[in-house]
Amino acid sequence: MDTTQPGDGSSQRRAVESRAVAWLAARRDLIDPAEAATGRVLFARKALIETAFLVGLRARLDPEPLDGHYTALLDQIEKIAARPSYRELIARDEAALLLYAGTYAALRLCGRDDQEFRQLLTQAAAGGYATAFERIPYRQLDLLHTLELCGVPHSLPAMDEVLPFTLLCNKPNVVKLADRDIYAITHTIFYATDFGLREPGWPPDFDLGEAVELLEALLVLTLDQRNADLVAEILCCLLCLGVRDSEEASRAWEFLAAAQEAEGRVNGPPGVVHPGLADGDDAYQHWATGYHTTIVVALAALLDRSPKVMRRQRPSAPKPRFSVEQPLRRAVLWLADTSQRHDPAGCLPAAAAVAHAAEALGEPELARPLLLDFSERLANAESDVWQEHGMEVVGEFAFGLRTHGITCPSLDTFFKSTAAAVALLDKVPPQAAHNVQRLVGLGLIAPQRAVALIDAGVDGPHSVPKTSAAELSGACKDYHLGHIAGIVRDSARAGRVQHRVTRDAIAFLLAQQSSCGAFGRPACDDPAIRERMMLSWTQSVVTTLATVHTACGTALTAPQPRP
Repeated sequence: MDTTQPGDGSSQRRAVESRAVAWLAARRDLIDPAEAATGRVLFARKALIETAFLVGLRARLDPEPLDGHYTALLDQIEKIAARPSYRELIARDEAALLLYAGTYAALRLCGRDDQEFRQLLTQAAAGGYATAFERIPYRQLDLLHTLELCGVPHSLPAMDEVLPFTLLCNKPNVVKLADRDIYAITHTIFYATDFGLREPGWPPDFDLGEAVELLEALLVLTLDQRNADLVAEILCCLLCLGVRDSEEASRAWEFLAAAQEAEGRVNGPPGVVHPGLADGDDAYQHWATGYHTTIVVALAALLDRSPKVMRRQRPSAPKPRFSVEQPLRRAVLWLADTSQRHDPAGCLPAAAAVAHAAEALGEPELARPLLLDFSERLANAESDVWQEHGMEVVGEFAFGLRTHGITCPSLDTFFKSTAAAVALLDKVPPQAAHNVQRLVGLGLIAPQRAVALIDAGVDGPHSVPKTSAAELSGACKDYHLGHIAGIVRDSARAGRVQHRVTRDAIAFLLAQQSSCGAFGRPACDDPAIRERMMLSWTQSVVTTLATVHTACGTALTAPQPRP
């Protein structure tokens, strides 16, 4: 039964589900552990339980009878589960209870209950180990949810008692999350909401709007990575929370529909299968790398059309506030003081960053001592000193000097020769347009002449290199603060400073500031190397925070500080 309105994409999503299930059904022999090669048995058991869950959820979420492909999968699951060689492993390996309980749950949900199978599960659950050994919170929720679907009694804490300890309920910073963390979040929502069929007892400080914002931020990252598996899981979570009016979810649907191959398969992310597992078997590799993602995409379409899944208007996230003004001022003071002790030719980018940030703060006097010192020490510098840093750095430094009425003869000579060279050109390439505008701002080129040069250089579409939010997680893991700062700066300039991804990246950067005002933790002991690294990082972060400060004023809507 389809309760969505015509023209809203429901037909397309139903077709996505049908193709996916048809592809899975055509390869159902591959989920049979008895037919798997020795090294593939455990993988087959995992695929079996995941396929079983999809079929069981189809029976729960759609009141209509199973169609042919779902029925074919169910028949295969029932055939496998009927073998003593499969079900009796429960008693021999209680720690693997979940590998078998999900299979039974699907049979039970589809009206094919098996009392002997149930008895084996009940005995394992009561055996004092299968339900008692240590599990991380979302895995504990998995156990509780599966036992609930099986109707197997236990004495474990309720789901609502486990939820406060999950990653989801502890305000994670999105840029710090690895793929395994995202899976922990998605599965927490699956089990806690019973796949959209109940409202959980969330912890008192849990905010649903903030959770939706988190999921949408994760969609931004995973869509940029083109990771169909995580995109589908996160989309399922939004549906489990009742949210359908989400722009990010609409983008996710478009991506998944385009990612689905004609036969119904959706390819999984790289590394989902160990290279040795397929052992040169291309057909097996094709199935193994796509079956899980194909299941999750089918589940998303099923959740989307189910009349039983809860629906609600998209909740708004709270808008906590903090200011970057004080961290920025402290960093400017440290950067100005430290740069003054070094060769000005090498520290020119730092001086430009100080001048830019001081202007953004409305306190240009913070940069004056450094600008005076550098202008005197560079008064007779060769043009190569200015040339090697580029117009963006040199132009910002020059604007700082001009603010204070400071002159630097060698810089003036450099600009005059640069302006003269530009005046002889017929056009400039698009990537040089910003530098030409710098010369206009310094009064060295007439605005009309600049417009003519820039317009003449535009001879077709030009793509400006862009940073990607998807790079943030890797940059955080590798501690590339300069790269993180660059991504945040681009986001702020693009008007996305209040987006959850940008805010969390800013929170990450602010947490790297030491008591002296510098940014970065070099994790080395050599004083000279430490200072050199901190100079580089602080220069980058100062420029970024100045951009953020300008974009938002003195207060920035952002998450509360992260633990």
